[in-house]
Amino acid sequence: MLWPLVLILCDPAESIKFPEGLQQPPEFTTQPDKEIVLYPTDEIILKWEAIGNPPVTYRWTKDGEQFDPEQVQGIKQLENSGTLIIHTNNGNVPTRFNGLYRCYASNILGTAVSSESHIIVENAPQWPKEEVAPITAEEGTHTVLPCNPPTSADPPKIYWLNSKIEHIAQDERVTVGQDGNLYFANVQMKDSQPDYICNAHFQGPRLIIQKEPIELKVIPTNTFSYQKPILVVPESTHKTYVALLGKRLILECIAAGLPTPSVEWIHLNRLNPSPGVTFENYNKTLCIPSVTEDDDGDYQCIARNEHGSIRHTYTVNVEAAPYWIKMPVSQIYGPGENVRLDCEVDGKPKPKLSWSINGTPLKDVMPDPRRKIQSGALIFSEVQPNDTAVIQCQAHNKHGSLLANAYILVVWLPAEILTPDGIEYAVVENQVVILHCKTFGAPRPKVQWFMEDMNPALKDERTFIFTNGSLKLEEVRREDAGNFTCLAENDQNNVSIIARLVVKGATQIEEGPVNMEKKQGESVMFYCKVLFDESIPKRGIQWRLNRKDIEESDDNNKYIIGDMSLTVTNVDYSDQGTYSCLAWTTLDSVEKNANLLVYGKPGPVSNLEVQRQQNHQVKLTWTPGDNHNREINEYIVFCEETKFGPAEMELLTTVPGNQPWTILHLSPFRSYNFYVQASNDQGKSELSSRSASHATEPAAPERNPSDVRGEGNETTNMIITWTPLPHKEWNAPKLRYRVQWRLENEDQWEEVEVDDSPVLVTDTPVFSPYEIKVQAQNDFGKGPEPQTEKGYSGEDVPEAVPEDLLIEMINSTTIKLSWILPNREKIWGHLKGFRVYYFRLGTLAERSRRQAHLHFHSHGELLILGNVSEVILGGLRPWSRYQVQLAVLNGRGEGPRSEAMEFVTPEGVPSIPESFQLDYLSDTAVLLEWMPPKFPNGRLLRYVLGYQQANQTEMDIGNIHIPVTQLSLNLSDLDPHTPYKFSLWAETKEGRGEVSLLEEYTMHESVNLSFVNISLGETGENFTTIIWIPRQNQRDMEFAVHLMSKTDKGQWHDVGKARSGQGSYSIPDLQPGKQYRVRLVKVHRTGDVQIIWESDVETSGVVQERQKNFAAEGWFIGFISAIVLLILVLVLLCFIKRSKGVKDKEDTQVDSEARPMKDETFGEYSDNEEKPFTSSQPSLNGDIKALGSDDSLADYGGSVDVQFNEDGSFIGQYSGQKGKEGGGNDSSGATSPTNVVTALE
Repeated sequence: MLWPLVLILCDPAESIKFPEGLQQPPEFTTQPDKEIVLYPTDEIILKWEAIGNPPVTYRWTKDGEQFDPEQVQGIKQLENSGTLIIHTNNGNVPTRFNGLYRCYASNILGTAVSSESHIIVENAPQWPKEEVAPITAEEGTHTVLPCNPPTSADPPKIYWLNSKIEHIAQDERVTVGQDGNLYFANVQMKDSQPDYICNAHFQGPRLIIQKEPIELKVIPTNTFSYQKPILVVPESTHKTYVALLGKRLILECIAAGLPTPSVEWIHLNRLNPSPGVTFENYNKTLCIPSVTEDDDGDYQCIARNEHGSIRHTYTVNVEAAPYWIKMPVSQIYGPGENVRLDCEVDGKPKPKLSWSINGTPLKDVMPDPRRKIQSGALIFSEVQPNDTAVIQCQAHNKHGSLLANAYILVVWLPAEILTPDGIEYAVVENQVVILHCKTFGAPRPKVQWFMEDMNPALKDERTFIFTNGSLKLEEVRREDAGNFTCLAENDQNNVSIIARLVVKGATQIEEGPVNMEKKQGESVMFYCKVLFDESIPKRGIQWRLNRKDIEESDDNNKYIIGDMSLTVTNVDYSDQGTYSCLAWTTLDSVEKNANLLVYGKPGPVSNLEVQRQQNHQVKLTWTPGDNHNREINEYIVFCEETKFGPAEMELLTTVPGNQPWTILHLSPFRSYNFYVQASNDQGKSELSSRSASHATEPAAPERNPSDVRGEGNETTNMIITWTPLPHKEWNAPKLRYRVQWRLENEDQWEEVEVDDSPVLVTDTPVFSPYEIKVQAQNDFGKGPEPQTEKGYSGEDVPEAVPEDLLIEMINSTTIKLSWILPNREKIWGHLKGFRVYYFRLGTLAERSRRQAHLHFHSHGELLILGNVSEVILGGLRPWSRYQVQLAVLNGRGEGPRSEAMEFVTPEGVPSIPESFQLDYLSDTAVLLEWMPPKFPNGRLLRYVLGYQQANQTEMDIGNIHIPVTQLSLNLSDLDPHTPYKFSLWAETKEGRGEVSLLEEYTMHESVNLSFVNISLGETGENFTTIIWIPRQNQRDMEFAVHLMSKTDKGQWHDVGKARSGQGSYSIPDLQPGKQYRVRLVKVHRTGDVQIIWESDVETSGVVQERQKNFAAEGWFIGFISAIVLLILVLVLLCFIKRSKGVKDKEDTQVDSEARPMKDETFGEYSDNEEKPFTSSQPSLNGDIKALGSDDSLADYGGSVDVQFNEDGSFIGQYSGQKGKEGGGNDSSGATSPTNVVTALE
């Protein structure tokens, strides 16, 4: 009976699993490692396991010699196994266990041979007792602390700690080499420690041992010897390494120097390093985790600092231990077949090959003409059952060896198909399908495949039949669906099976996700439009990030998955990567990818390190943070200075984004902490962590105080002052000032040393020039040589007087005043300028000049700064007499005035006529009234009145000349219902003055009066107030206030007159709790009556009228009358009994009590009872200004133009007419003698 065999394809060879009962050559399934280190505490298991039928037997060799483990103490064989166990008994391991061990597994079909296992015996590692001498190094020099751990086949990991079990920090300056030593590129004072301890961790025995502590003493120095880099490891400038293919390679360069050198690597044979190359230990180590042939070549490390550089070249030769190209494969053959066992290996150097049969070298096996070696393959011709054997192929070079076993089993077996009949294979279009037809037999059955029409499948170029009988069909089409037949046959029989092929539509992604860039915090959406074959029941879309599935979460809305979309919300840098849309079915899957790039402001920098350079320079280095997909533009370096008060952040410098270091020039005697901030086009990173504090040494001041001055506050002294240096610029704990002075042009300096400003110099001549110097100094030196400043002793009151005043008339309001200043030495100080005094004596119309001197109409003064000799005075009044004087000013005061000089300004044009207004007389006549100009500025010759219809041009104006004594004009024969414009001006011999205009008045139309926001204001028990806002450009008009008592059902009566410009009116003497109606009424000259406004008002308080009504009830009056009558009768009886005098007195008392209460009067108007307004009545033009002139400020220089007021004050005075006192609320607005006809009639 034949047992079915299952063939399982493996890589690199095909392994055969034999059914129970069938003979099988021996084959190893388990072998120990090629190298094993044996420690005292270990129990080593050399595990060899093999299979075969009949069961295999084992034997062993050690160093090529056979040995019996039962005869060796400490070695035991497991029962029915080739495994050996070695016991050490926790003592010293006997060296007899050292050696190369090999196992042989045999049965009647042959012998299999294992690879060799090398056992290395080691005792527990330990450091010998030794006295470690302290190591001394001068600050700034380099040094090495040796470790020298015990040698071992399994090198230990080295850690440097202190006695507090704290790791020694490593950086560019301090590093642990591959040899375990601790290297200092340059030592600093902080490196002085008594307890540097080297710890070696042996992972095999799980043991950590410590070296004796090493003390490092750093000797301080004030003069650093800056050094260019030197190489400490390796010591030579060229070294050759042999690197094994697939193994790890480490190249190391450790440099020393001051400042600390930086290290970089280049591959001299290629532009860029291999993809797997990493740089570790602050660039001191180049690591290739798995060497390839491309890594062969020259590598150069370059160490450099500001003072130079040094290079070292490593030549790396890549070699290889033997490795398989093609291994021999175990197989079953039928008698008469030819057998070829391939054994192809490679390595560097080229490995040597050798063959063995059942563990016996081929050269020691009896020759057979049917056996030969050809092109590295062992060939057997026409094998027979007695050729069954286990063949060994072994390759070796200086780096190692390889061994492979392959058996030849020669038997007779009929053809058999192990694959079940009728299997259905479902596949989608354009894919590859493999239809299985696994066979077994000896000789090996020949396999053929036939398609649905029974044509051979190999006729289609898309097909291929594997050696195991499977049919591969590529680029499957819909028409390929159907039954395929597999036929297997050998010289004993033939068998066949059917395989059914079903072809479905391929899944397609019509629109896949696209690459995206998003700013941190934004959301992104990926789309994926998929087309499925609907006949495939199981299908779906799976989103992935970096090959990991994305799932929605109920408690997190990070991912929102739609039918064909994925939304990632609030993206962060951890969200960037490759997003995949995987459309899958049970038959196929298709995937499209898109990359998400998240950008934003940089991450914070780290690992700030401060390295002392020279003088007060330091080198600040840092490790850049993540740029978050935007190039870093710059680094911003800040410092905190903590020695003087609270720390404040200060910007020091900015550094280009590709430079993670900077040289800082610091101030002496400071304590600094540094921070670094990165910046890109998206913003600035968070500040880095604070660096270690760095203190600078004291030094001499770097500058002297500023703003050095010498000025006197008395005529015989000089006070020297300066702005002291800030505490942080002292550069030392204490600071003093060396103050020097001397009279100008003298040789000898006076000096004093003080702690602060000022210095008082006494007994000085009046206002004399001095040379002054102030120098800062401390215990570490003096500041730079100070500049010489000029100062002066105290000033005195000037005695110089301006002379030869000259006046040049520019126009009627402006003059040019010039002068000379002799005897300048009598200024007795710095000439600050001049003060001009001027007085307006009056107009030329005044009769006597003496009268003008008795009363100055206006006066003023003007300060002119600077050394000038003339000034322009403007803003004067035409047709006026003036007097002017001039005085010199210095820092001490004002000198005597010059002699007074008088001048007369010529006539000018007059100002605008005042109070120009209009009243209607009829529908064709008006009355025009005005007042003289406030400033006639000359002798008035006439008034000119112009008028025209509003639509007429300038040429149509009719002008009327009016005598200067006339201040009104009746104008008649005007067109009714026609708008007119009126203009009025006065004239002097200089011409026409300013024009006053009345525009757009229509004849026979009342000028209705109206207000803005008229309403009731405050109302009390016995008064109420009406408030309003006058309209702009409306004349001030008079109107009447009428009142009516609604409670008493009274009549309208006039309670007073008011004017529109007042803005409010108060009605007094009202009764509490009563209702009134109030209105404002304007009666025009034409007789028209205009009711401007009307409203109800109710006063507050007790309603007295209701009590009166109660008392008026009939029953109440009768009741009171009866009581009064009774009282009168009683009183009368009493008086009869008394004297007549008493009776008269009683009669009088009765009359007094019986006198009725007088009713209060409402609505009566009395001028004496009205209250005056508290504010004055405004002028017609609405401007209320104080007396003054339209003077302007002075401009001064070589020629100063100053605009004055009449009285010397600035512009704004005399610019408007003086306000007139308004009447009370009952005032009728009677016109004053200077304001003719201001009331409307």
